[in-house]
Amino acid sequence: MSEQKIALVTGANKGIGYEIVAGLGALGWRVGVGARNEELREAAVAKLRAADVDAFGVALDVTDDASVTAAARLIEDRAGRLDVLVNNAGITGSAPQMPTTVDPATVRAAVETNVIGVIRVTNAMLPLLRRSASPRIVNMSSTVGSLTLQTTPNAETGPIAAAYSPSKSFLNAVTIQYSKELRDTNILINAACPGYCATDLNAFRGVRTPQQGAAIAVRLATLPDDGPTGQFFDDAGEVPW
Repeated sequence: MSEQKIALVTGANKGIGYEIVAGLGALGWRVGVGARNEELREAAVAKLRAADVDAFGVALDVTDDASVTAAARLIEDRAGRLDVLVNNAGITGSAPQMPTTVDPATVRAAVETNVIGVIRVTNAMLPLLRRSASPRIVNMSSTVGSLTLQTTPNAETGPIAAAYSPSKSFLNAVTIQYSKELRDTNILINAACPGYCATDLNAFRGVRTPQQGAAIAVRLATLPDDGPTGQFFDDAGEVPW
């Protein structure tokens, strides 16, 4: 078995996902750039390779069973195993998202990508992760999904978002359930908040760079074998659920 670590990052052709690939690649890892759009995916791979990152493209739509199955098959053919999965792909959903007026289709779309997509990809990749000596799963969440912070007076929790915020709470809950099922294995799974980064997800209004946002994912992807699992972190440390 090759000593080089193998990772897959979803939604990785731009923004935080791209920087996660770059960060893992800087450690000498081989990283799959998961993305739906072929042109953008291959452009990202070319840019990463020009920066000496061992990157390869993975056609991946997290909302499509056939696409995810094909992606797992590609990883199997290319590497034979997977050491790290970073579930980064996500959407905010269309606005407005006031709970009294939100279109149920907007909520459904956010859950389909941000939660069900994570389950779909994780379960497809688990057989490959089980072949790793130190498998890690990182689910990119957000503090807007923290029920504790959402109910703390005067806490900064972003705008009211009846689709996006609850989808991240749902993702956090799913992360906990995975950690409970996998607690007797060597798979560590955690949720990560990158902070409010300037990406097209928020029309580049964020105050942090995508590279800054990627740091927590890289840290959780490289946890030691006795590292935490079933927890929620940002740069400052543990985030309350």
